[in-house]
Amino acid sequence: MEGMSESENVSTMPEWEQRFRAPRVSLPDWAEDAPDRSLFVSNATGTYELYAWDRASGRQRQVTDRPNGTTDGVLTPDGEAIWWFSDTDGDEFGVWMRQPFGGGEDEPAAPGLAPSYPAGLAIGRDGSAVIGRSTDEDGTTVHLVRPTGSGDGGHGGDGGGEIVEIYRHRESAGVGDLSYDGTLIALEHTEHGDAMHSALRVVRPDGSTVAELDDTEGGTKELGLAVLGFAPVAGDTRLLVGHQRRGRWEPMIWDPVAGTETALSVDLPGDVGAEWYPDGSALLIEHSFEARSELWRYEPGAAEPVRVETPAGTVSGATARPDGTVEYLWSSAAQPPAVRSTSGAVVLDPPGAKAPVSVPVADAWVEGLGGLIHALVQKPAGDGPFPTVFEIHGGPTWHDSDAFASGPAAWVDHGFAVVRVNYRGSTGYGRAWTDALKHRVGLIELEDIAAVREWSVASGLADPRRLVLAGGSWGGYLTLLGLGTQPDAWALGLAAVPVADYVTAYHDEMEALKAMDRTLLGGTPEEVPERFEASSPLTYVDAVRAPVYISAGVNDPRCPIRQVENYVDRLAARGAVHEVYRYDAGHGSLVVEERIKQVRLELEFALKHLGGGEVLKA
Repeated sequence: MEGMSESENVSTMPEWEQRFRAPRVSLPDWAEDAPDRSLFVSNATGTYELYAWDRASGRQRQVTDRPNGTTDGVLTPDGEAIWWFSDTDGDEFGVWMRQPFGGGEDEPAAPGLAPSYPAGLAIGRDGSAVIGRSTDEDGTTVHLVRPTGSGDGGHGGDGGGEIVEIYRHRESAGVGDLSYDGTLIALEHTEHGDAMHSALRVVRPDGSTVAELDDTEGGTKELGLAVLGFAPVAGDTRLLVGHQRRGRWEPMIWDPVAGTETALSVDLPGDVGAEWYPDGSALLIEHSFEARSELWRYEPGAAEPVRVETPAGTVSGATARPDGTVEYLWSSAAQPPAVRSTSGAVVLDPPGAKAPVSVPVADAWVEGLGGLIHALVQKPAGDGPFPTVFEIHGGPTWHDSDAFASGPAAWVDHGFAVVRVNYRGSTGYGRAWTDALKHRVGLIELEDIAAVREWSVASGLADPRRLVLAGGSWGGYLTLLGLGTQPDAWALGLAAVPVADYVTAYHDEMEALKAMDRTLLGGTPEEVPERFEASSPLTYVDAVRAPVYISAGVNDPRCPIRQVENYVDRLAARGAVHEVYRYDAGHGSLVVEERIKQVRLELEFALKHLGGGEVLKA
């Protein structure tokens, strides 16, 4: 694979490090009109970067090479060019760049647009592009960028011509999709002020409105919509849409030109997503239920979908190919990820040693104040009770699943049990479960974590003297909040890129997250100060008794560094046991060695403060 280093001899490394270093690849994206041309992400050089893959010749080429990595890229429909997003050291603020598929110099894809946070991108067959931007000053803007020599076509999305602003609003919004012939643009927006539930608008290239779809009814109902994609067929104006009308995510077909909505007979439990087969004749259904996922094929008008066979575990991405096969990225907690095909082949197999397997997860269902809470449990060999890490997921609108994760596997290797809780606020368990955290932000989630913690001790799984609360992003936030509001429950806290001082975080974070926080808490810090105070870890910092380890990216636009420093200063002022690790990146790192370093520091901190060396394998 051109541009990839030789794999080092990893046989002498601990297995937990081997898992991080093992070469990984994402599900390849492919050009709509040139399906042999693909784009994927890999860590094969030690940093996650973009790679071009010509399936006809077999050639693979590294597209980007930056110190802090690159993961956001899009192929033009004709496969002639790759657009990739260029920020500065992980700060997520930057511009789209363009590079020929076969290699060559990078150039600004839309040189007339200033840097911004990205808010969606769609590239047309005539070389035009619809670019969404978000800035603190302007909110969200959407621009149509015409190709140089507009009208010639076949420019591979050169984006170098006239720029026309077609949308602007203070609230968050984004580009959903562009129709096959480029005459319709689908936008998601939250002009009604509820950043958790988007409405849809379809506009023409001049910005004029074709049709609206708003299940919130002006912000009075908590029902969201999502753009899943226009039909990939010339002259077809149907738009695949995700909706929550029956209490969960599921697809329907909306024709904004004809003004029709078509319900689909896809009665599966859990959340349901979909995308078109390339000829528009059927839908590839992605079904997520109770932390596992599966695939189905559905032809509109059919009585029911037909199962696409995949192994038990998690499908974290899937795409239907022009020949009718389906490619998908699959893993389980025990088995590392692989890009597979329904043809039976492994689609993309990176060079180098494979990741060592880990242990499977077991399901736990625990009665909580808001209903049954689903938790995933991994434990080492032997009999409990074990020192136990509660690894709390971020989001909060996300969920842990039966998927391979090197971090939890490292804790199991060192003798810890790992418990992951899909608390209220998590996706995958219905709309009511996801929306339940509003206004009592953080406190609702911690109620569910506390219920699972009590179960873990009572069941004999967890040693109550050695319970670790840990997580990144929103999970890091819940870690700090839990250490302060439940100080007797936890022996140790490990918080990565956390919200630590909610008021300062609100003022410093990117604009789209301000909108989300206003939705979650019901207003700004000035409008609802009591809610921000109740939900901020800084409020409870003087109650923290457990040793605390915090890691933070100095360029993080989501959980900015200043609010972390405010929290750390309060810990230091009273001599609380803590360590802080600051690294030169944004909201996490795309550099493998940096990820390993952070996990090693967390392990060392835990071993130092928990003791029990006879149980914990160094």
